[in-house]
Amino acid sequence: MQLFQNPHQKIDLALPDADIIFYPNFISPERAQHYYNDLLNNTTWQQDNIKLFGKTYPQPRLTHLFANNNLPYSYSNITMYPTEFTSSLLALKNDVEVITSNKFTTCLANLYRNGQDSNGWHADNEKELGERPIIASISLGASRWFHLKHRTKKELKQKIELTHGSLLLMQGNTQKYWLHQIPKTKKPVGKRINLTFRIVETKN
Repeated sequence: MQLFQNPHQKIDLALPDADIIFYPNFISPERAQHYYNDLLNNTTWQQDNIKLFGKTYPQPRLTHLFANNNLPYSYSNITMYPTEFTSSLLALKNDVEVITSNKFTTCLANLYRNGQDSNGWHADNEKELGERPIIASISLGASRWFHLKHRTKKELKQKIELTHGSLLLMQGNTQKYWLHQIPKTKKPVGKRINLTFRIVETKN
């Protein structure tokens, strides 16, 4: 029982060309539920449009950008402008910074409302994140499957269930060599909030 509750218990995915660590019990269930309720009800969630093959579609999830600076963040032809961190996010940011020994500037929050909300194959490799981005991803609410595949070695695939209160840490060359997604599912699934802490570098 003590091992299960250990927030520092970690699983190294040990994937080639990657540095990915999973902390299944990073936040206690009670704290995780508190943060989930607070963020779900007190965040101004927005739905942006994305362009695919010349057509415009509503992004299949809701988002909000938080930061301790005024730097925007752009991906998939979307530019987001941040608001200040809330007290809940500051507490979570501090927890993540302690365990990773990094100082994060920005958090892209995602709300998956049901199984039809998703995030297609991509890498978090935008210029603003630097050459070797570090992404600290906290999951709150319903569990969803997280898929990984190597860019060139097609036989290299992995999936992991991101559970309530867990932390997935991707760093090193992960974004250079691997793609990831949250696929749609036809199974009944509740709401999930994903907090992706990252370091957005100052633009010259």
